[in-house]
Amino acid sequence: MGVTKTEIFTDQQNRVSTFAKAFAHPARVAILEQLFNLNACICGDLVNEIGLAQATISQHLKELKNLGLIKGDVEGTKVCYCIHEENWTAMKKEMNEFLNQDKTATPECC
Repeated sequence: MGVTKTEIFTDQQNRVSTFAKAFAHPARVAILEQLFNLNACICGDLVNEIGLAQATISQHLKELKNLGLIKGDVEGTKVCYCIHEENWTAMKKEMNEFLNQDKTATPECC
């Protein structure tokens, strides 16, 4: 696999692409929706609600946690996950700035 060369891109381009990873798989979208609906959740509950294997859910939870969009607290042998509100707000701001760009008037093309 080739090198991504992220250093040649702006900080904003790197942040937008990192945040976009959260939405790159429907399981992660479903997990985020469940966490918003429940405001907190134990991994086992997600397995029952989404219908994927525990290992698959755990893998997606790990990715979302690495992206900083969720956080988890250990409660005995289980981990309770919830939306990381501060990071979620920052992600929305960054993505809105990117997605709200409009094409400026240019000569006809394509």
